[in-house]
Amino acid sequence: MKINIKDQAETYLASKISAGKHVFLALDDGSSKFSKLGGSCAIGNKFQLVVADQEDPEYSVTLENNAGFTMTTAEPETTFLGNGLALDYKNASLRLTDDSGVLDGAVTVDTYQAPTKDKQAMKAEMSELGGKIC
Repeated sequence: MKINIKDQAETYLASKISAGKHVFLALDDGSSKFSKLGGSCAIGNKFQLVVADQEDPEYSVTLENNAGFTMTTAEPETTFLGNGLALDYKNASLRLTDDSGVLDGAVTVDTYQAPTKDKQAMKAEMSELGGKIC
């Protein structure tokens, strides 16, 4: 699978992704292991780029790209990704498109943090996210 990372997106991502990092294109609709947001109103139309130090066996579908990033996605995500996949940066937002049109006009970039087992911290995080989860 290929993704065209347009010049403005590449420039923006250069400040977010350090050399040697791994980038996952992941759903952010509540269905992926990286998703904190989402719910039934966001299925398949909310994506994120997750920057990590190492590969993840669940995200093994290579996304060939012109920017030289080590980028992969997971098999379930490919259901929502079509031909002509591209990432652009316009109006202060990352925009993911394919030949069908805009898939997500506000793709986020997050650094992976291992899940915490601290229940109090998890409760505080979910409370903070409360208004963003449908």
